[in-house]
Amino acid sequence: MFKPFPDKFSFPQLEKEILAFWEEHDVFKKSIEQRRGKPGFTFYEGPPTVNGKPGIHHVMSRTLKDMFCRYKTMTGFMVHRKAGWDTHGLPVEIALEKTLGFEQKSDIEKFGVDKFNREAKKLVYHHIDMKEGWRTLTERMGYWIDLDDAYITCTNEYIESVWWALSEYFHKGLIYKGFKIVPQCPHCETQLSSHELAQGYEDVQDPNLFVKFKARDEDASFLVWTTTPWTLISNVALAVHPEYDYVKVRTADHGDLYLAAARLPVLTEDYEI
Repeated sequence: MFKPFPDKFSFPQLEKEILAFWEEHDVFKKSIEQRRGKPGFTFYEGPPTVNGKPGIHHVMSRTLKDMFCRYKTMTGFMVHRKAGWDTHGLPVEIALEKTLGFEQKSDIEKFGVDKFNREAKKLVYHHIDMKEGWRTLTERMGYWIDLDDAYITCTNEYIESVWWALSEYFHKGLIYKGFKIVPQCPHCETQLSSHELAQGYEDVQDPNLFVKFKARDEDASFLVWTTTPWTLISNVALAVHPEYDYVKVRTADHGDLYLAAARLPVLTEDYEI
């Protein structure tokens, strides 16, 4: 029979006692050493981005990772578990911009790109080692992973290994040049990955404007209204609707204009059709 469970019991205290036992007896290391000579199972953690403190959702993902590694250990494999930290990319850049109070990308150049990069490295290492940071969370939740020999994406060793791998792919003919449409952030002045695009949405008041496009074969312009002015730099054609009526008007200040008949009320000056 089990002992009766006490009425007053602290689960957090029990967890700390178990963690202290594991640390005192080096249980994590022994779980690997005891499988020496057995088939290997190598786990490289898909590194979390350390642009801020971890959240509760990271507890769930790291629990799932730990579960697979423990299962492979229990089935007889020697499981090497290497932690990783994703320390580069747009999330870290944006986090540092907020910390420094920057409002536009030109602020980075004024601040100094080399100095900005150094501060970015300080920021991510701070998030790893701070009291409420990633190392504390990882150890507190009992996630067995080698934090002392983690791969960190901002180190020269890691960056050079990526370039080496790309070089190998290139020389083996496994890299090709292609084209695809990707989201572009006008503020960040860079392309966005699907992950970055999915970080969150908010309702904003987007600008709209009227643009004149010079006609090629006559002294007139097409008056176009757009609610996506940020696409103008890549526009290569104007579209008309086959069922809409269009008119040509003559104005004193803007010359001859072509526009949709339904948009005539937007003209603030006298015109002649």
